[in-house]
Amino acid sequence: MTRRALVVRHSGRPEALDATKAVLRALRDADVETVTASQHTRAEDLPPFELAVVLGGDGTILRAAELTRGTDVPLLGVNLGHVGFLAEIEPADVATAVRRLTDGDYTVEERSTLDVRVIDAAGEVLECWALNEAALEKTDPARMIEVVIEVDGRPLSSFGCDGLVAASATGSTAHAFSAGGPVVWPDVRGMVLVPLAAHSLFARPLVMGPSSVLAVEVIERSSSTAVVTCDGRRQLPLARGTRLEVRVSDVPVRFARLNPAPFTTRLVQKFDLPVVGWRGAHPDDDEDGAR
Repeated sequence: MTRRALVVRHSGRPEALDATKAVLRALRDADVETVTASQHTRAEDLPPFELAVVLGGDGTILRAAELTRGTDVPLLGVNLGHVGFLAEIEPADVATAVRRLTDGDYTVEERSTLDVRVIDAAGEVLECWALNEAALEKTDPARMIEVVIEVDGRPLSSFGCDGLVAASATGSTAHAFSAGGPVVWPDVRGMVLVPLAAHSLFARPLVMGPSSVLAVEVIERSSSTAVVTCDGRRQLPLARGTRLEVRVSDVPVRFARLNPAPFTTRLVQKFDLPVVGWRGAHPDDDEDGAR
């Protein structure tokens, strides 16, 4: 049986060309056939594949997730972006990483996604999903949207705002973090709600559990209509009187991990956090702390 890998790269980055050549060469050396995807490729247009290598920033990885969600295929991200929170390796490590991927020398990390539903006043339902976040934003920059928030079938608060971000644990370090939300460890199966410029005394970030259903209604007196954008890629309109529902999905996205380092280490490295003065275990210590 022919082994096949999907290769997705950021076409606008010159450095992606050399990295892509290295990936294709490593896959060919492992007798793995490759298939590439463009920005407009649909999952149903692709032949079966068992691995995926993504070259770019987090946006490119989010694009690749559209093609692998709902399958057992793990994504291996090669960071060509600025932060690359979802990426696993840097370009210099491509050859070794691809060899380990094709040899099965990796672990699989499942990241929770969000199911998103928009229900208009007539009851028509539109559905979408997000790995990072569903961002509700006003369409008129000069006006606010008026919303009422509901959690688990109970109203919580009503206020005017520029928008809201409903994020997964994975997306907590993206748009939600920039808006003042908390960092959530990726193995936490829940979601975060972060209001954007809300006119309210009680409009703080909220963290909800895996079975909670968040609902946001754009009320009729709202000065502006709204739009919800999933992962910065897929949009659904929200007229006045429309309801948005977000919940944790049962369908994850799978990532190939080569580095056993915990999320704390990734956080320190990606944000270049100061840790000078830490008096924990020394790098030369054994498991018992002896040197």
